[in-house]
Amino acid sequence: MKKLWCAAALAAVTVVVPAHAQSKKELVQKILVQQQPGIEALARDIARDTAGRVMDASIAGLQQVPASKREEVGKAIQADVKKFYDETDALLRDRAVKLSAATIGATLEEKFTEDELKQLLAWFESPVNKKYQQLGPEMQSGLAQKLVADTKPAVEPKLKSLEQSIRKQLGVPAAAGSAPAASPKPAPKTKN
Repeated sequence: MKKLWCAAALAAVTVVVPAHAQSKKELVQKILVQQQPGIEALARDIARDTAGRVMDASIAGLQQVPASKREEVGKAIQADVKKFYDETDALLRDRAVKLSAATIGATLEEKFTEDELKQLLAWFESPVNKKYQQLGPEMQSGLAQKLVADTKPAVEPKLKSLEQSIRKQLGVPAAAGSAPAASPKPAPKTKN
């Protein structure tokens, strides 16, 4: 009777354990889902930076357009760059999420044990982490504001010097009583 009970108990445990056990692949997939906002933010930043470089180059080239047509051409370029950004942003976010399994996922699977993956997933799903993530933009903004205020005296003269150098290279005379150089702006908020 004792053997029969042990065999029945072992069979019950064998059936229950696989239902609750998770493979490393499943744990990694759950972690990737938790990290998806950060992965998408990375792709969005790449799209924004690319569109920004195109826009910056266009602004420089806009000076070659006759003054009477600059505004019209500028608006057309801006619309084209926005369209490029919108299309590229969607494409990059989609591909980043798909590629994350082969890059981030593969690294997690290779470098972490199953127990470590469980701990990592527990952290991502914890209320403390969720609260920390919600406060991230506020904390980054506060740091950016303090950083700009703290470094403004050191950065402003360098920025003025750079502007003067660029004007000289472009053959543009400095405007009489020109306004002070623009202060560095805080970095845009990103989700981590």
